[in-house]
Amino acid sequence: MRIEAYNQVAQLYKTNKTSGPKATGKTSMGRDEVQISSFGRDYQIAKKAVAEASDIREDRVAEMKTKLESGEYQVDTEDFASKLLEKYMGL
Repeated sequence: MRIEAYNQVAQLYKTNKTSGPKATGKTSMGRDEVQISSFGRDYQIAKKAVAEASDIREDRVAEMKTKLESGEYQVDTEDFASKLLEKYMGL
C-alpha cells in the first residue's frame, strides 16, 4: 500500500466530515396521542361484559332446584361412579 494513497483518502474524509444533528431552532411541543384499534376496543368491551356477568347461571340453578324438589331429577349411578373414578384415579 502506498502512503500517498492513504493520505489522500484521509484528506477526503476530513473534508467531507459531517457535523452532528443540526438544530432547526424551532421546537414543537405537540401533544402525545394514543390511538386504539377497533380490535382493542372490541376486546375491552368483551372483557367488561365478562367481568359484569355472573359466574352462576341462575336459570339453570332454578331449573335444577325445581327438578330436585319435584323428584324429577334422576342420577344415573353408573355414570356418576365412572365420572368419580375417572376424576380421582386418572382413568
